[in-house]
Amino acid sequence: MSNCLQSWPEPIVRVQGLSESGIREIPDRYVKRPSDRPCFKETTTLSSSSHVENIPLIDLANLNSSDESIRDETMELISKACREWGFFQVVNHGVSHELMANARSVWREFFHLPPEEKQKFANSPVTYEGYGSRLGVEKGGKLDWSDYFFLHYLPEPLRDYNKWPSLPITCRKIIGEYGQEVVKLGRKITNILSINLGLDENYLHTKFGGDNERGACLRVNFYPRCPQPDLTLGLSSHSDPGGMTLLLPDTDVPGLQVRRGDDWITVKPVPNAFIVNIGDQIQVLSNAIYKSIEHRVIVNSGQERVSLAFFYNPGGDILIQPAEELVTEDQPALYLPTTFNEYRAFIRTNGPRGKSQVESLKSPR
Repeated sequence: MSNCLQSWPEPIVRVQGLSESGIREIPDRYVKRPSDRPCFKETTTLSSSSHVENIPLIDLANLNSSDESIRDETMELISKACREWGFFQVVNHGVSHELMANARSVWREFFHLPPEEKQKFANSPVTYEGYGSRLGVEKGGKLDWSDYFFLHYLPEPLRDYNKWPSLPITCRKIIGEYGQEVVKLGRKITNILSINLGLDENYLHTKFGGDNERGACLRVNFYPRCPQPDLTLGLSSHSDPGGMTLLLPDTDVPGLQVRRGDDWITVKPVPNAFIVNIGDQIQVLSNAIYKSIEHRVIVNSGQERVSLAFFYNPGGDILIQPAEELVTEDQPALYLPTTFNEYRAFIRTNGPRGKSQVESLKSPR
């Protein structure tokens, strides 16, 4: 990350502090261009609106069915979701519901600690680890209405418990257990994706670096109440730069929107489900059979939101390129090889920019 600033280009403003100060209008830094502002027509009548789609819902327990046709149908549903949506929700995924609830609740507690406690973990653009309030280092750039905490889980040499919150007291223990379980789920899903692509079931696992080199990190998002939610976003439109994301959303407050053609679909979280989405690295490895999809987060004036985005990634130094088995004369390699660390530097420097990053990797024809 030598091309990255060692510190933020201007003083950091905590969005939660702005929200709790009682302001009626948001500062100009958070006001998006009219074309980027959310449209609330569909989202305000979510429960009664028949034309709001939802992303596919997959019951992973069906993969263990004694009925082969149910197993095959479930694999096909996942394949279709990856090809047509880039997003799906999974239930009966093997992660304890109690652990999911505890993880969400301990992070909500963290964000409600006094500012000086959180400030002990303030981050910098060098690694992004810790308590942050911006993505990108452009001076004077537009900002999103959110604070976050970012930490590394894998590979193990990058895991530094001292950079994880020391309060609440149970936080480190819960994060450790949660990470362990979600990594298992990530492995299970990458195996399914590999098989569906016609590759060896360990293909993606191996390409990510196997047990010793694969990466995993957690970004916990805190979206405070916003007095003018129609002017801003909690997180600007982007596709995830990594391999795959397993999101634990807030149970009560929808906020995630997924691009579907020219529309934005507001995802209705299913209780005890993870929302899974394809990242740019799997788009590259699959030679665009599976595509990462743009998504963004809307905020609201009545309720705060907490969500946990667990990124399951290739190791940082591994060269990622389309799988040889998926490259043919008719379908040549669409992307130039690059390491995940080089790739990740883009969003860390420029902030979220739609799908412009993966498009820039396209190999010249």
